[in-house]
Amino acid sequence: MQKKWADDIGCSDCVFTACNIDAKVNAAYVVMGLLYGKGDFTQTLEITTRIGQDADCNASSAAGILGTIFGYDKIPAYWKQGLKEAEEIKFKYTTMSLNDVYKVGFKHALDNIQLQGGSIQGNNVRIRTQIPIPVRFEKSFDSIYPLSKIPVQWNTEKDEFSFNFEGTGFVIIGNASFRWESKNPYIFKTELYIDGKLAEKANMPVKYITRRFDLFCNYDLSKGPHTVRVKIINPDKDEEIKFVKALIYSDQLVNGIKTNKRTEQNYKNK
Repeated sequence: MQKKWADDIGCSDCVFTACNIDAKVNAAYVVMGLLYGKGDFTQTLEITTRIGQDADCNASSAAGILGTIFGYDKIPAYWKQGLKEAEEIKFKYTTMSLNDVYKVGFKHALDNIQLQGGSIQGNNVRIRTQIPIPVRFEKSFDSIYPLSKIPVQWNTEKDEFSFNFEGTGFVIIGNASFRWESKNPYIFKTELYIDGKLAEKANMPVKYITRRFDLFCNYDLSKGPHTVRVKIINPDKDEEIKFVKALIYSDQLVNGIKTNKRTEQNYKNK
């Protein structure tokens, strides 16, 4: 599964690396844990964690499914250590605690059962059986292929950076002074120019919970050479935009070779 499905296109941090938070491969690892865990909580959690990738979420998803099947009281005591003490603590940046989540989730489940033709009488819940109907297939990033990651050229005198490339799209990877727990309200004002024309104006907060994850992106350019420039309108002596590089895309594989293996080596060579 890893070799066949772990290539990433859209998550800039995960292109050409082993990093992967894609649902398709992580969902498969949840299923693997449930299959080989055979209903045992500890074995299921161990398998889903040891597989790797987004391991904390995968183990939580698998355990959540087992908890739903068997019920709260049948979750082994070992896996509920400290839970009672935490159930009234509000999640960071929210007004919700675990107990609130239990109530809301349960209400949504009952509401959904009734919306789908089921019924609720006291503690008895009747769920209407349904024949699964496949949803319409949707393909993301169709005919878009990662080609390379390249450095950008900073011009500190003009407070701007730029790069040239040949392809059909790009993502500018970087952060506006990204620091965990930063509460600085400062916001950079920036302008994006593509081939000399103003393409976008954007605000870049330095506050980490409102920051813009990727600085700019455009996947729909005509195939050919392009010049990209980003201008910082209001530079600041204490803050900066950093860790900047560009991820380049093309509309086709080159020589039929799988792009991530070829371009990963190209990036290392450069």
